[in-house]
Amino acid sequence: MPKRRQLRSFDLKKLEGFDSLIGVDEVGRGALAGPVVAGAVLVTRAFLEGRWAAAKAGRVNDSKQLSAAEREALWGEFEALAAQGHIHANYGSASVEEIELHNILGATKLAMRRALEGIYPAAAFRRTEEPDLFSSLEEREAFVPRVSCRILVDGLPLKGFPYPHTAIVSGDAKSLCVAMGSIIAKVARDRMMAELDLAYPGYGFARHKGYGTDDHREAVVRLGRCPIHREMFLRKLLAQREDPNQMDFLPDR
Repeated sequence: MPKRRQLRSFDLKKLEGFDSLIGVDEVGRGALAGPVVAGAVLVTRAFLEGRWAAAKAGRVNDSKQLSAAEREALWGEFEALAAQGHIHANYGSASVEEIELHNILGATKLAMRRALEGIYPAAAFRRTEEPDLFSSLEEREAFVPRVSCRILVDGLPLKGFPYPHTAIVSGDAKSLCVAMGSIIAKVARDRMMAELDLAYPGYGFARHKGYGTDDHREAVVRLGRCPIHREMFLRKLLAQREDPNQMDFLPDR
């Protein structure tokens, strides 16, 4: 794994030939419950060579390698940077229902698309030729200039994804903007799971965030599935129940 101080230099190399970079990462893909959430962060050369990145980029890492307190502190700093126009950041999510409908890979791409839409509308990628002097007023008004932006996505290439992108395996451990996206996604999802813990007590969502810990699995066997559980992820586990159809939090059918 590259040293944390190399994340910024990695992005500076990837930025060559582009105006900006967007780093995208997701969290919650392997959980038994709750949404999948993606974070996206846009950075420019001015930011990467600026004061904050030079002094504080070393604190940024793959969100899984940081404590909750470290992630929350960085979230606050990202908010301030965004308010000052130094970066742009957004997150998007896909619900349990969408995970069931599209499968986890499809839902992950949906969450990433939603995160990107808040920063970089798809229209910005339209490769249209600039109108010349003889173009009509309508043609000029409809022209959308191509913005030179490179998208870095953590993991393998995404087939059928609407945004051109560069896939970086373990990108959250190599790229500063991807690592920043992972922190945005992790903090956003953790906050969602804390709220869902209040709605569906007894499972410990605020503690394990929906992942398959021993106490979470024991609670599912004991209580059954609740509406934010991913049914396709729980089939073997629910088979351990004496009455797998008895699910306390499900509405009457």
